[in-house]
Formats: sequence, C-alpha cells, structure tokens
Amino acid sequence: MAIHDTEEEQLEQLKKWWETNQSSLIAGVIGAVVVIAGVNFWQHHQVEQRTQASQMYQELLDGAAKNNGDSVEKIAEKMSADFNSSAYAHYSALQLAKAKAQKGDLEAAKAILEKEIKNADSVELRHVARLRLIQLMLASKQFEQGLQLIAEVDPATTEGFSASYDELQGDLYVAMDRLDEARNAYQSAIRTGQATPLVQFKLDDIATSGMSANAPDLAPPAESPQPSEAVAK
Repeated sequence: MAIHDTEEEQLEQLKKWWETNQSSLIAGVIGAVVVIAGVNFWQHHQVEQRTQASQMYQELLDGAAKNNGDSVEKIAEKMSADFNSSAYAHYSALQLAKAKAQKGDLEAAKAILEKEIKNADSVELRHVARLRLIQLMLASKQFEQGLQLIAEVDPATTEGFSASYDELQGDLYVAMDRLDEARNAYQSAIRTGQATPLVQFKLDDIATSGMSANAPDLAPPAESPQPSEAVAK
C-alpha cells in the first residue's frame, strides 16, 4: 500500500508539473520545429540560388565562346543584380571585362577590374583581376601605373601568383627599354619554379638584344679619295 501511495503521489506531482509547464514546453517544441524548418528552408534556398547562378554563368561562358559580347554583358549585369554575393558574380565580372577589352573598350574593362580588386571576397580573384588590369595597362602604355600596381601587392599573399607578377614586371620594363631590370624580373619569375617556358624565351631575347647593342661596328671604313680624285672633284 505504501508503494501504491508513493506512485499516486508521483503521478499527482507529475500532473501538477505538467499543468504548470505545458505551455512553455509546447512553445519550446514549436520553436524548435520552426527553427529546424527555417534552417532547412534556408539551406534549400541557398542550394537553389547556387544552381541558378551556376546555370547562368554557363550561359555566359557559352556566349563568350561565341564572341557574343552583348550576351555576355547582359548576363553579367543580371548576375550582379540577382547573385551579387555569389562567387559566380565575380567570375562573370572578369568575363565582362575581357569582353569589353576585346571590343576595344579598355577604359570600361579597367573600371570593372578595379572594382573587382576592391570588392572580390577571394584573395585569388583579386589577384586575377589585378594581373589582368596590369596587362591592360601594358597594352595601353601605362607602364608606370602598371609597375605601381605590382608594387602595392603584399608579397605574403602572392603564393601561386609570384611568377605572373614577375613576368609582367619584366614585360613592363622591356616596354620602357629598362632591360637590366627586365632581366632581373624574368630571372625572379624563373626562380619561383612556376614560370612558363615563354619567360625563358623573353630572357634569352633580352640577352640577344644586349649582345647586338654592344657589338662593335665592324663595317669597313669608307675609302679615302685618292689625291687625283680629290683634285678632279
């Protein structure tokens, strides 16, 4: 009987506890369900957004492959508006800059790349944008500005890009006829172990140019006129 009384007391206590706490428990369960549903919805939304951005970027690449600059520009603008926080928006901006450059609109291309250098979330994307901007400066003969852009780069962040920066620096120096500095830049690129074979060709070309410039003039001297010829003249 004592056991029975104890069980009844426990049941009564449990009943009172439930009456006191049922509202908060139900609210907690509902809250947990809402949170889980919200997280699942957000994750699904994110996946859907990435899928749409990926498909749109593929359309942009197809347009670029066909040299359809108008299509590239239209899709890139929509990508920027609809998926601005996506990496695909930054990739699209790089493609748009390329399309502008191919059309000869270098200033528009530069403006796009400058924006990407400031706004891209990825360090790698910022380096790609900077390298392409330097190439455009080389093409438009803005040599000093190109060198300044290279000088502003933090060497600690250039892993995987050092050879490209050194090669472009060499190209700029060659364009300015500063061949000794160009040689040093190309040699630095080669020492990274990541330079393309073209860098060695550029370095060899500098060596050949230097030899040609320093070669003595071996042309035979002009013959002096004979006395009789001088009189005759």
